[in-house]
Amino acid sequence: MREYNFKEIEIKWQKKWEDENIFKTNNKEPDKENYYVLEMLPYPSGKLHVGHARNYTIGDVIARYKRMKGYNVLHPMGWDAFGLPAENAAIQNNVHPAIWTKSNIENMKRQLKLMGFSYDWDREIASYKPDYYKWNQWIFKKLYEKGLVYKKKSLVNWCPQCNTVLANEQVEDGKCWRHNETSVIQKELEQWFFKITDYAEELLDGHNEIKSGWPEKVITMQKNWIGKSFGTEIVFKVVENGEDLPMFTTRIDTIYGVTYCVLAPEHPLIEKIIEVNPSIKNIILNMKNTDIIERSSEGREKNGIFTGWYVENPITLEKVQLWVADYVLMNYGTGAVMAVPAHDERDFAFAKKYNLPIRVVVNPYDKDKKEIKLDPLTMTEAFVESGIMTNSGKFSGIPQNDALEQIALYVEENKKGTRTIKYRLKDWGVSRQRYWGTPIPALYCDKCGLVMEKYENLPVILPEDVSFSGKGNPLETSESFKNAICPVCGGHARRDMDTMDTFVDSSWYFLRYCDSKNEKVPFDREIIDGWAPVDQYIGGIEHAVMHLLYARFFQKTLRDLNLLKSNEPFKKLLTQGMVLGPSYYSAKGNRFLYPDEIIKKGDKAYSIETNEELSIKIEKMSKSKNNGVDPEEMVKQFGADVTRLFILFAAPPEKELEWNENGLVGASRFLSRIWRLALENKDNISFGEIETDKIDDRDRAILIKLNQTIKKVSDSIEDDYHFNTSIAATMELTNDLQDYKVNVIDKNNFTTESKKIFGEVIRNIIIMLSPFVPHFTDELWEEFGNSGYLFNEKWPEYDEKFIQESQITMAVQVNGKMRGTINAERGTAKEVVETLALKIPNVKKHIEGKNLIKIIVVPDKIVNIVIKE
Repeated sequence: MREYNFKEIEIKWQKKWEDENIFKTNNKEPDKENYYVLEMLPYPSGKLHVGHARNYTIGDVIARYKRMKGYNVLHPMGWDAFGLPAENAAIQNNVHPAIWTKSNIENMKRQLKLMGFSYDWDREIASYKPDYYKWNQWIFKKLYEKGLVYKKKSLVNWCPQCNTVLANEQVEDGKCWRHNETSVIQKELEQWFFKITDYAEELLDGHNEIKSGWPEKVITMQKNWIGKSFGTEIVFKVVENGEDLPMFTTRIDTIYGVTYCVLAPEHPLIEKIIEVNPSIKNIILNMKNTDIIERSSEGREKNGIFTGWYVENPITLEKVQLWVADYVLMNYGTGAVMAVPAHDERDFAFAKKYNLPIRVVVNPYDKDKKEIKLDPLTMTEAFVESGIMTNSGKFSGIPQNDALEQIALYVEENKKGTRTIKYRLKDWGVSRQRYWGTPIPALYCDKCGLVMEKYENLPVILPEDVSFSGKGNPLETSESFKNAICPVCGGHARRDMDTMDTFVDSSWYFLRYCDSKNEKVPFDREIIDGWAPVDQYIGGIEHAVMHLLYARFFQKTLRDLNLLKSNEPFKKLLTQGMVLGPSYYSAKGNRFLYPDEIIKKGDKAYSIETNEELSIKIEKMSKSKNNGVDPEEMVKQFGADVTRLFILFAAPPEKELEWNENGLVGASRFLSRIWRLALENKDNISFGEIETDKIDDRDRAILIKLNQTIKKVSDSIEDDYHFNTSIAATMELTNDLQDYKVNVIDKNNFTTESKKIFGEVIRNIIIMLSPFVPHFTDELWEEFGNSGYLFNEKWPEYDEKFIQESQITMAVQVNGKMRGTINAERGTAKEVVETLALKIPNVKKHIEGKNLIKIIVVPDKIVNIVIKE
């Protein structure tokens, strides 16, 4: 018997699969239903990490299983290739981003093939290529024509040293992440926006369509991000100039408790105030330059300044101070808030800091529903629970929940405001002042103003004559790009210097896969309706409120452009758990050590260099913790199939997976065991139809186990892809087959059907393992004289008559107490069961001389003999 040489076997089958292009999918197959399985496409950083390996292995098993279940399966792969890392690599390595990106893609594609993934590479897309980003521009123009794209001034994070905009995640402790030397400021720039807010309500309603297939946590995160609020927009009056100052509140019941009002530092009224009171200008400027995320973070001390102006409460007619504070944001509500410190935690902290008045308008109840009067002088925190109204005019003494409705109605009837709905969701700013992204197809003509490039002139290509200095936007250095011809009048025009947010690329890529070679439109309507929505999408939960929300928005806009019919992009979503591994922290060195820098002694770890005992923690694998695992190294050491098997067996897909090389060794041992069991017994294996009337009890037992396993493996895959349970069931069957070999085959205790049964079990183990370990199983399949690939074989079906054991054990009770058991065929007649029960010596002993009242038989389960003492 030859040894299992995973290196030779895996190279062999990967070449055969590629040479024969067996993973190519047609858009239609006769008598087959389409099934679209997709993992989130990767950024081509250059190397796969273990999180990639887990994500893609899960998707590959689903794709292979569904193919074997008779579906026409689409399983593509591509590259989310635009983004700042490539631009930074260009600066650091003096290489064009396209060269860096192409090289990374080639290496990662090689690694994906090493893992044996069943991708249809004919449909591959890469977002940095003009044949892809042309359609970003095409869609941008279509949405602009539909009124869903506009340009306005907006605050951005700006690094004065780099002269560029920074994403929120690129601001670290208020400094630019590139050099940590300059404080990031807030700068107002003209920015392009997608009107995602036009779809806020539909994005919420759409959750009803996907709730059965999406994790509840993701839907909750999206609902919170969209942030639908029912409230009242009430209009205060600025005392100094008589202007109306609208404010949105969800707590109109507390209108009598307003003791001051607050503006966001960006509110347009502030310019007028500064003209009168210039002394506050620099303080407000500092507030505006503070990072938005930091300003809105919980627990941060709130800062503000009194403007010297006052506003009038439209209900009480009281004049209260108007402040500016950094905790109020222009992008929520109206950018102005009525402050009720007695009943809002932020307002309370601010009032305490600046010694502003506090007025209680809601008192709590005691357990007997009696009012407990709060004293604002002794309050240590805001009271935010429901209670009874006080100090609220005619509304005093009524329950707060009732007052919420009654005061809102009163405000509306007296034309002081309107009941309304607000969303936390804001329009999606897609402008990026950098090179490596999709150019925005807009031009500025000296004569015509803002115009869009003609469709026939798309794509607007990224220029090559750019300088990557790390300062400013590289596009600004290209004269050939900046200067263009107006598509309307033919005169001189200047191109827009912004590129699109890379989330635009990933908001519709799953649609392009369906028709990736189309040169006339992004995709053909008939083809897309045959595939969309994606049946199973797989990726990390960290994308819940960015990528997944934007993809849903795009799907709805493209539907409204009559490009497709489906409302939602992804029917089912699986969010795989994180991969964990041990980190080793050196307190002396103040750093995390690599695994090859440590030595293990028992359950402790020490630095090889200093012998310092290290702090060990099991946590998410990351570069910063130096605890990552290179999947390619695992493939070299153990093989792709063993690596896949461990990933799938160690934990259910949605749970965290703790990386453990002992688990890899165990997976390797299991495959070697099947290899030997199959090949060492080739002479004892035959294939053919089993005549069940010629089998004995041992033959029947292993057939029952086989059919139970087929059912268990299939059910576990169908039940939210619990692959670990499927693999465990196959391991149990392998153990039972080993026993069958020892006790039946090796001892020549077999019937005419035993060798066929042995072959049938081996054959089905190979088939059921094929989605998990495809190289290994295709090799064994060939060893037994089969042609073709298991990828194209039919998934086994269980035989109902071999699901349940024919022999059962029934408990026998006398007056409810266990007195013995009987063995019988399943479905044995009640009269026969009663006779067998009464023959048991211990039963006879307990009923002898007693009055037998009745015998209760629960079929196939229990016998209870009722006697009277």
